[in-house]
Parts: sequence; structure tokens; C-alpha cells
Amino acid sequence: TFAPTSGAWRLTLGPAAALLRAQPGGAGAGAAAGRRWVRALRRSPVRVLPPRKEQGAAAPAGRDPAEPKPKGARPGPAPERSPAGLGPRYEKSVALVTIAKSKKFRDQHGKILLEGQRLIKDALDAGAVPQTLFFSTVGHLKELPEEKLKKTTLVKVKFEDIKNWSDLIAPQGLIGIFSRPDHAKMTYPAVQLRNSLPLSLICDNVRDPGNLGTILRSAAGAGCSKVLLTKGCVDPWEPKVLRAGMGAHFRLPIIANLEWESISNYLPTDTQIHVADSRDPRTQDKMEDVSGKASSYGWVSRPHNLKAQIGREDLAFDSESEEEEQGTDEAGCPELETQCYHENWTRAPAAAVVIGGETHGLSTEALQLAESTGGKRLIIPVVPGVDSLNSAMAASILLFEGKRQLQLKEKQESKRQKFPALG
Repeated sequence: TFAPTSGAWRLTLGPAAALLRAQPGGAGAGAAAGRRWVRALRRSPVRVLPPRKEQGAAAPAGRDPAEPKPKGARPGPAPERSPAGLGPRYEKSVALVTIAKSKKFRDQHGKILLEGQRLIKDALDAGAVPQTLFFSTVGHLKELPEEKLKKTTLVKVKFEDIKNWSDLIAPQGLIGIFSRPDHAKMTYPAVQLRNSLPLSLICDNVRDPGNLGTILRSAAGAGCSKVLLTKGCVDPWEPKVLRAGMGAHFRLPIIANLEWESISNYLPTDTQIHVADSRDPRTQDKMEDVSGKASSYGWVSRPHNLKAQIGREDLAFDSESEEEEQGTDEAGCPELETQCYHENWTRAPAAAVVIGGETHGLSTEALQLAESTGGKRLIIPVVPGVDSLNSAMAASILLFEGKRQLQLKEKQESKRQKFPALG
């Protein structure tokens, strides 16, 4: 054990020294025991003790701090161990990386955790503010824009440490803590803005991180202008959502934690809102499923299964209460006109699609908002007897179909302006 005394550090071997001195058999046996002690010392980091003055202040009066505690005394807290040469700053950085993975910390302190060179580069290019970057080799920093790292704390750590912090099977050796991005202050790629369409996506209670990440990636690929997330959706800055999104977070605005009353404030004027559904009322009555639960049909919620959305922050519904509530909201659910997804639903100046979560489906508020804008139920028909598509697949189909319709509409208008009708 190392301990300072009179301005110098002393090395106390403790029981191991006594073991060396007491070895029978001469110097050879003592040397062998010494080698065993050195190996043990390497396995267990050296413990650093405070100066004797501090020890005396902390120890009870009348007893030498170096003396062993009397029998029956309760053991004190275990001494802190930190890798040699890194000290308290290293420990603080490790704690910060660990805390940054919790949603509570992200919400309270406005920080997010990004991992991987490509994702961090996309974040820097979009104007996200880095606070700390942990890297295992300098080569990981060479591909990042140097001018955007001037105010960033750079911490070189062992790759083994990054493997312990990361939940990836094959981490890349680069982790960054960023300030939570503000969509209004972000600079999205020029190519993304050039291909942006008057098409928005609204996620209604999508709670699966993988599904939400895939939905965001599809929205960016289809050219959506923005994605709105209502309260009850999973945090879009959760690490699993970020990984599934593959950089989509930094290609289009993502506005989360919205009340339904404020959704219209984030959409262009004259936007027509449609809802995704896999239940075709023209054929569904002939083939009712056995359970009758929304969860049996993935992202669809049948009229007799729609929930009153007061208190929707709860993470789950009890299966018995769900069965009891069937039919309670049927009278209050708007009856929207139904059409297949490939029929034209982009006639309005702007369009928006609502995708419901796989557990509880579309909310009553979503249907009411769609009804107020003259929206429709968009049906993706599947072979009878097959469960409906999950929310990510449904969103991808509808968004790319909306893209096809909007591009076709743009071509027709361009042709009409180029060759106006005579007379």
C-alpha cells in the first residue's frame, strides 16, 4: 500500500512482506513467494491512502490509524480504485458515460449518448454540440471535422473500457456525449432539404425502440419534411432508437413529447391527416379474429378496442381490463372513409400519416384529428388469416407510396404549366 509520510510516499507491503520473511527453505523459496505476491499485486490495483494528518482527522481519537480495527467493529467503505495515471477526471468521465444511457439523465440534463464514427460525424455535420468524446485510438478522430471539436473534451481510454460501456457486440472505439439537439437550430443536409416533400409522419404511442428507429429511417429515405411524436412514444434519443435510425435523427426534424392539441401547430396549413389501418371494414366482419385485441393485429386498433386516451402515460394495459373496455368507445369513434393505400390520398397541399403503436393501435385523438381535416383510413390489405404488418413496415409502405403520388402530382403540374390547355 502507498501512503505519504513527511512529504514522501512510502510502500507498505503488509502481510505479503511477512510472508516473504517467514518462508522456510532459503532464498529460493522466498523468491518464489515474492513472484506470487507480485502477480497478486498486478491483479489487484494499488490502494492509495490519504496523508497521515487526514487519516488522524478521520480516525477515532486515541487510536493510531495504522492499527487494525478492534474485533466487532463494522468495516468501513471500500477504498476507491482508479486506473493508474487517470485519476478523478477518468472516474467522472466513466460515470458520465454510464448516466448518459438513462432516460432520466437525458431529460434532466439535456444530454444524449452517440456511438460510432458515422453517427457522430452526422451529428457534428448537422450542428449538434459535442461535450465529451471518448476514443481508443487517435485514428478514430481523423475522420471528424476538427473545427467542430475545438471546445470538446477529448478523453483517450482503453478499448476494453469502451467495450464495457457499450452495449454493442462489436463497438467501434468511439463514444460521444452531446447536448440534446434542438430541431430548430439544426442544419440538415442540403440534399435532404432539396428532396423534402409536403409529407409528414405522426407516431402515435410507438413504444418499441427498434420500430421507431426504422420508422425514422424510412421517413428520412422517403423525404418526409418532419416527424412528430406524441406523448407515450419511446424516447427518440434512446441508444437503440439511434442505432436503428442510422443517422436519420440528423437528416430531418424530429419533435417529440407532443400533446394532440398541439399537433396542428407543427403542420403546414391545409394539411390533410390520414391514419394507417389494416382492417378493411368491407371484409373484416366476415373474418373476425379469435382474440379481438388490438395487439393481435399489430399496429391496427379496431373501433371496439380503441382506448380513452386519458392517462395514456401508463406503459401497459392489463389484459383483463382491456377485454372489459371493449366496446366502450365504439360510439365515440369517428367513422372515417376507407380506401386502399395505393389510391390517391395526396390531393391536398400537404399530407400527414398517423402510425399507431403495435400494442394499442391508433388513439381516439388520432381519428378525431383525421376526421377534422377530412382524412381517411388507409388500408394495406394482406392475405386473409395473416397478421397485419408491424408499424415500421406499414409506415415504410405508406410513406414511399405517398412519395410516389406526390412526385407524380408534381410531374403532372409541371407538364400542365409547360403545355397549358388551349382555349
